[in-house]
Amino acid sequence: MSGASPGADEAAETPPLTELEKLALIDEPHRSIVINRLTRLEQIELRERWLAWAHAGQIEPPGAWRVWLIRAGRGFGKTRAGAEWVSEWARRHGDGRIALVGASEDDVAKVMIEGPSGLLAIAHDDEPVTWRASIGEVRFASGAKGFVYSAEAPEKLRGPEHHAAWCDELAKWRHGETMWDNLMLGLRAGEQPRVLVTTTPRPTRLMRRVMALPGTVETRGRTRDNPHLPRSFIEAMEAEYGGTRLGRQELDGELIDDVAGALWTRGMIEACRGRKPKGIARVVVGVDPPASAEGDACGIVVVALDATGVGHVLEDASVGGLSPEGWARAVAKCARRHGADKVVAEKNQGGDMVKSVLHAAEVTLPLRLVHASRGKTARAEPVAALYESGRVKHAGRFPALEDELCGLVAGGGYEGPGRSPDRADALVWALSELMLGRKGAAGVRGLG
Repeated sequence: MSGASPGADEAAETPPLTELEKLALIDEPHRSIVINRLTRLEQIELRERWLAWAHAGQIEPPGAWRVWLIRAGRGFGKTRAGAEWVSEWARRHGDGRIALVGASEDDVAKVMIEGPSGLLAIAHDDEPVTWRASIGEVRFASGAKGFVYSAEAPEKLRGPEHHAAWCDELAKWRHGETMWDNLMLGLRAGEQPRVLVTTTPRPTRLMRRVMALPGTVETRGRTRDNPHLPRSFIEAMEAEYGGTRLGRQELDGELIDDVAGALWTRGMIEACRGRKPKGIARVVVGVDPPASAEGDACGIVVVALDATGVGHVLEDASVGGLSPEGWARAVAKCARRHGADKVVAEKNQGGDMVKSVLHAAEVTLPLRLVHASRGKTARAEPVAALYESGRVKHAGRFPALEDELCGLVAGGGYEGPGRSPDRADALVWALSELMLGRKGAAGVRGLG
């Protein structure tokens, strides 16, 4: 038996700190000074030792997950985690095909590939990554390939097969659910296809869908959880936004249902739930035509007035991706289905065209074309007042329409799903015709 003291044994069992661990213990200002004094090769080695620097929220979770969702605040390190995960996956799968999906092709290029934490920036010198921007393709040293896709063009994902995918800022995707469905239907190559989603949360239907998937593993995080961010930045952000709705969403990664300053809230809509009314006095179909077949949806919303002067939303019959003749036929069928008394349609996107296609589709009932001389939220404010006073009921649940209503912000702006609140606009036109006077004051118009 040795004559070493217990204290010596304990000391021997505790390994000395590595140089990297010592560096991590130095506060941020002094750490930057030390790093700047390193040689170029030493800095490269330091950068490439990802697992030593990564915080817990950036490390791939164990298990046979299908979707890994990193839902966190800005500055958490989501992009770096995504780029590192893709790089490691490509390193292990030389024949792999990886979908790189963002809100736009520009976002994929500038953030996920060319950005300071993107695929090019974190590539090892002995494993170069080739970026062919002209064809939207990334080639890894192993032979694996990454392909750029934009949520603005979901049809491009219809058909291609992939082994893995990295989806960034899911909450910003314009055609989110269509894009996601096309991606997942093509994620069938290999034995265990996987998807990494990195996003700051917003209360969209797609976000809730992904969170609820049985194969989803979720990582939550806040901006201040990243130990490598300057303390001064975190303190400044907390001082300005801490505790606010914006701060809770963008810094803490919380899913906030109500948008600050929204004309409609979730609680307001839940309070107006009702059933299809009896004794309908008048029915109006509101239409917000799209600018083009490839553009936004055609908003089609049906409202009715009962004998007591209460308005009821009967149906959201909105359609997307149709020609003018296609959405006009949808309006005609909807009007016949509900026995409508009038169709009200916005004429800003070509008044004569709107009138002609609706008449061609046999919309024979009275048609009124309206001109949007005020902004969307200005038109919506008196309609929101009808809801607040309990004079409008929803005869059912209309998630897409209600999400758009809750995205209209007082004073201007739209923070809901998609680029434009087409369904909400159609509802505003319909209820304005049904229940508001020419000056916008709440009242019951004559039934003639």
